[in-house]
Amino acid sequence: MCSQRHFDSSIEQSDDGPRPAPIRRRTRAFWFGLAATTLGTALHFPMYWESRHMGYHMADMPMDTSMIAGMVLIVVGLVVTAYGLVPVGAQRDQVANLRVRALDDAPINRVHVILLLVMAAAITIDVMKPTTLAFVVPGVAEEYGLRTATNPGGGLPAALLPLAGITGTVIGSFLWGWLSDKIGRKAAILLAGVFFVATSVCGAMPSFELNLLMCLIMGISAGGMLPIAFTLLAETIPARHRGWLMVLIGGDIAGAYIITSWLSATVGDSYGWRVMWLIGFPTGLLTILLTRWIPESPRFLLALGRRREAEQVLRVYNASITEVENSELTIESGVKGGYRRLVQAPFGGITTVLVLVGLGVGLVVYGFQLWLPTNLRQLGYSGVSADQILRDSALIGFPLNFLVAYCYHRSSKWTMVILSALLAVSLFGFVALGDRIADNKTLLYALLIPPIWGASSVVAVLVAYGAEVYPTRIRSRGTGLAAGMSKAGGIIVLALVVLAVAAPSISMTALISAVPMTIAAAAGIAFLVETRRRSLEEITAEELRAIA
Repeated sequence: MCSQRHFDSSIEQSDDGPRPAPIRRRTRAFWFGLAATTLGTALHFPMYWESRHMGYHMADMPMDTSMIAGMVLIVVGLVVTAYGLVPVGAQRDQVANLRVRALDDAPINRVHVILLLVMAAAITIDVMKPTTLAFVVPGVAEEYGLRTATNPGGGLPAALLPLAGITGTVIGSFLWGWLSDKIGRKAAILLAGVFFVATSVCGAMPSFELNLLMCLIMGISAGGMLPIAFTLLAETIPARHRGWLMVLIGGDIAGAYIITSWLSATVGDSYGWRVMWLIGFPTGLLTILLTRWIPESPRFLLALGRRREAEQVLRVYNASITEVENSELTIESGVKGGYRRLVQAPFGGITTVLVLVGLGVGLVVYGFQLWLPTNLRQLGYSGVSADQILRDSALIGFPLNFLVAYCYHRSSKWTMVILSALLAVSLFGFVALGDRIADNKTLLYALLIPPIWGASSVVAVLVAYGAEVYPTRIRSRGTGLAAGMSKAGGIIVLALVVLAVAAPSISMTALISAVPMTIAAAAGIAFLVETRRRSLEEITAEELRAIA
């Protein structure tokens, strides 16, 4: 698990006197909070197991004492855990005078490889949560008698569940983006992992209202991992490898879809839709365990003037520790924190493009993709068959992630533009064919590959780009904005679904998604800038010189 060194360190003395007090954490509070959260979550499992004789249906089951006690423990555990992770003595000092370029000059080594593998696993675990929404909605609607296209006379709209979850992810992207810039990248990942554990109880909630609440909180926790992970990768991977490696790792979003669809077709078919949420318990603990191999961002520490910790991490990455009169990060000294800075010069134009691309791909992922299982069932495919079609489409497109990573390595700007345009063309194919697409399974597979694989690649490119174009002090916020906007489109389309009671058809969801993607591609041509093989400080310096 996480080492003691992550939380505590002693004051270092130098010949010139004491250096700034290192960041410290309240270790006991963290471990107590994690233990309470884990126990509280485990206390929800007995009721779920008792429902196995009823097909794992828990609707209207009265909550027993263990579940109520578990809820109390979870609330206490989350509060205490967050308290334990807030740094002590972390006031902002002047930028440490160490050479930042050393990170870009360092060769890719074992530490980088381990970090990439750990981040890939964490991103996969994170993305599986909102992706699961598409596969549990049919089961939730059946158990609670909700209104859907096949049950227009039901109770509340089934779309309220994904609406709650996606709204949570947008909130989480902004919240965790801010939090990561405040308490550190690694601490924010730890806190997200603890929330993963806690929100797995969504699978044991007996009432639909409680499902909505827990799904909202689940979304808040899941929305934060992507911006934190990409921020950390951008700040630690050498510039010549940074772009393509981030996109390759981000392409694992498609891997999450493959895993989730496989679990739905196998485990979910045997143990009901609730088990899809309960899987978050072991995967959340795994995320916490993996942070053992995640070093803090040296750039973050240097920007705070935390020289001692920065030197330790630089050694881990085999980067040379060279003292300079002015660190490259000095160029950012005039950059203030806060989300408002993202829309001010010189970042306003870039932010506008990221918002447009994010909204467009969000409509694809949480509009078109989210309702694919439901719409494929309407077109005559059974539940398992629909899940298999989605899984196979993701598998066919998965190898193309390597091509996208190479293209981003050649040009970050044109990769985003071309991917957006390709996605729009495929979606317009669904618009043109409508329900007739069900008559040609080969063509169905071909048209599904870009929305399933291509959308995840656009998200990976979008968030990777957002992690490159903002200064260190607001980088996590900027990445959080990009990630958040990639989900905000989902709120729009799901709100429309709730108001219309039933899910829109496959051609309608395709049209809603295709139009903004076309606009986003055009906007990218006009406003995006090239970032390939350039250091983060070089990109920032050029942007700031433009308004000097």
